[in-house]
Amino acid sequence: MLRYIERHGLVVPERTASGYRLYGLREVNQLRSLRDLLSRFKIELSNVVFAARLRRDAALRTAVDSWLAGTELDALEWEQRKHERLLAA
Repeated sequence: MLRYIERHGLVVPERTASGYRLYGLREVNQLRSLRDLLSRFKIELSNVVFAARLRRDAALRTAVDSWLAGTELDALEWEQRKHERLLAA
């Protein structure tokens, strides 16, 4: 689990010259707050990884924003057509 968290840049501990991870107070607090976040909002670690990726990857963020805007417009258009049909009846 710690390797997965580190690989995705959520918590990145320092390393010794021989490659051992050094978890200091900052990293321990980050891990603790991550555990609390997952528990509080009942989400999976992969959700946080994806949210972090959205913050780092502008192209992905733009694509997701465009898709979400499209779904909102489709829903709005559907509602508009529904009301038009009701008024015509």
